[in-house]
Amino acid sequence: MKNSSAGVKRILVVEDEPRIRQVCQRVLTSQGYQVDFASNGAIAEDILMKKDYDLLLIDIKTPVKNGKEFYRYIKDKYPKLTDRVVFTTGDTISTDTQDFLKKAGRPFLLKPFTPNELQAIVRESLSR
Repeated sequence: MKNSSAGVKRILVVEDEPRIRQVCQRVLTSQGYQVDFASNGAIAEDILMKKDYDLLLIDIKTPVKNGKEFYRYIKDKYPKLTDRVVFTTGDTISTDTQDFLKKAGRPFLLKPFTPNELQAIVRESLSR
């Protein structure tokens, strides 16, 4: 991973839904963050090799490589980054997702989320 620019917080958003990506882009850039996007975990892995991030906002259900698989990759290759992960999900009904979120112990946002909810969780996560 390469170092990020001093002062500007960088966020990688792993999200396959265009509307959610647009909301994240609008909200996070308006707060002064530099935001990059990946539509799935496989693309996000390539991006992580090139850049350093202050926060990873990861959708649990993406095609090709989902958020759970990507999180396992992070734990293996970049263990210090696990403390910088926030998950998003529209699925809190399945026991598999509930178990994963509990075991990961990371904050998460339920979809659909509001811009204020996004701002709050990002601000709180970056202040840790």
